[in-house]
Amino acid sequence: MQYKDYYQILGVSRNANQDEIKRAYRKLARKYHPDVSKEKEAEHRFKEVGEAYEVLKDPQKRATYEQLGTHWRAGEEFRAPPGFNSNFDFSGSEFSDFFDSLFGDRRTPGRHSTRRSPFRRTGKDQHTKIAITLEEAYQGSTRTLQVQVPEMESNRQIYTKTHTLNVKFPPGIIQGQKIRLSGQGSVGMGGGPNGDLYLEIEFQPHRLYRAEGRDIYMTLPITPWEAALGSTMAVPTLGGKVEMKIQAGSQSGQNLRLKGRGFPGKPPGDHYILLQIVTPKANTEKARAFYRKMAQELPFNPRADMI
Repeated sequence: MQYKDYYQILGVSRNANQDEIKRAYRKLARKYHPDVSKEKEAEHRFKEVGEAYEVLKDPQKRATYEQLGTHWRAGEEFRAPPGFNSNFDFSGSEFSDFFDSLFGDRRTPGRHSTRRSPFRRTGKDQHTKIAITLEEAYQGSTRTLQVQVPEMESNRQIYTKTHTLNVKFPPGIIQGQKIRLSGQGSVGMGGGPNGDLYLEIEFQPHRLYRAEGRDIYMTLPITPWEAALGSTMAVPTLGGKVEMKIQAGSQSGQNLRLKGRGFPGKPPGDHYILLQIVTPKANTEKARAFYRKMAQELPFNPRADMI
């Protein structure tokens, strides 16, 4: 069967309000009423106009019809998706097969009974991103959020409603993971369940760390003598300070690993440390004299293999 454009049948725009739809229907109903009309196929046109008005006059039926309107064009074959029914009772009038396919089976006058096929359509899922700190992700936390969810009023006007939610972030949640809040999406139709709200996790920039999956990376500044002589120092991690040994002769750019000190999980991530040797400034005569003496005592050319 072919898709029916009810707006075209009534001669109104898709943005027409209820008064415009009613006026258009009354005008066409008088024109094509079988008792008075001399128009060709008046009875057929009268039923078609009535069918269009039955849908467009009711905001809920109209919204149901428009669920498919963007996917079908006049002249295309139409098959309603499986389970696409409605909870509206249409007994007492004759309607087309297209109408039946869209809104569910019904019994016309003269048949033994009226049957209603319930239309239950789940509301749309909503997706948004939320930025949390690495500390919140590592330790787990609860945050109160206000989210804007689109809803439809009875006059088909879309508005946003503010929902206040308490959201729990489990320890070890990582960037890109999604938290599903059941029933917090758009409102369902015909008594159908609400959609869900999905929160996608993003990490706020951190002054010390960056995360890749469950692993944590940081740059650790050390002095030339700590690198040359070796040292044991307290290194900050998301789980607290950890004593770490710097081997004598360490170099800038060297990577060290603290196993299992990344985000919790099965298995947990690791904490990687990039060593960066920081040279003190020679901003006094005493400091400059020390550097000149070191150059004499430790003749060293780091670019020897480049010549």
